[in-house]
Amino acid sequence: MCTKEQIELYKEQGFILLDGVFSDEEMDECSREYDAMFERAMSRGDRLEATWKGNWKSEEEQKKQTSILSVHNVQNHSATFTRMMVKPQLTDILADLMETNNIQLHHTKAHIKPPKHGSRFPMHQDYQYFPHAKHSMVAVFIHLEDAGVENGCLAVYPGSHKLGPLPDLGTEGYHYVDPEKFPIDKATSIPAKKGQVVIFPYTLVHGSYLNVSDTPRRMLLFQLRAAGDTPTREIHVSPGQGLMLRGTNDTMEANLDLRHLHGEEAVAGLKAATGLSEPPKKKVKDQ
Repeated sequence: MCTKEQIELYKEQGFILLDGVFSDEEMDECSREYDAMFERAMSRGDRLEATWKGNWKSEEEQKKQTSILSVHNVQNHSATFTRMMVKPQLTDILADLMETNNIQLHHTKAHIKPPKHGSRFPMHQDYQYFPHAKHSMVAVFIHLEDAGVENGCLAVYPGSHKLGPLPDLGTEGYHYVDPEKFPIDKATSIPAKKGQVVIFPYTLVHGSYLNVSDTPRRMLLFQLRAAGDTPTREIHVSPGQGLMLRGTNDTMEANLDLRHLHGEEAVAGLKAATGLSEPPKKKVKDQ
């Protein structure tokens, strides 16, 4: 659970850095499973490159060839990550910060910034990628090793979550705020130790630095929302979305016609099954 002071700090600055959410043994297991997941993906030749496109890079950055590797839906790759998501010590903290006992998975992902040329993320709000009516969405950012400016740690604009959704200057499906109004060199860096966790709402302006160090920078992220908070656009529907991590979902339908979903009905059915949209017009019959 959080102290009153931690909750007030979170409300004021828009993020909180936490120790001791996961044990050393849990982080060691996470690290092993994380590396194995990426090794399997790379051995298959999966497309992992996730460097953002757009007009946010400086002239100097445009001359560099940088990279960031990404795997989404990590809970489908190893049960280790699922156990981490539902750990009571984490969900108790989230309940205090989100002011709800009913917490639902939106999606998960893992990013590796390679040594020397790890891409940075431009300053942005996660809001633009998956806007929700009640703005309950938060990110849980888990560090798999020590992170600082040199190897590409987080950078934020404290208090920017109070500004609400900001104009989106993104292109080609990538979203970011005005780099002249929110330059990364004016942002506040958040150095962190292995195992530390940063939690922040999806309206906080944040990004991260290039990794110019000799080692990779690995991170794991869980994106969560309050049950019943509905998306305002039909985007970013991920496998596992709607899984309850704590509490109950009173909007969840118990409709046999929606228990199997196939083909074009899958996305609409997933949303309906989690209480986030109307059921698909064509229902799947019993089989």
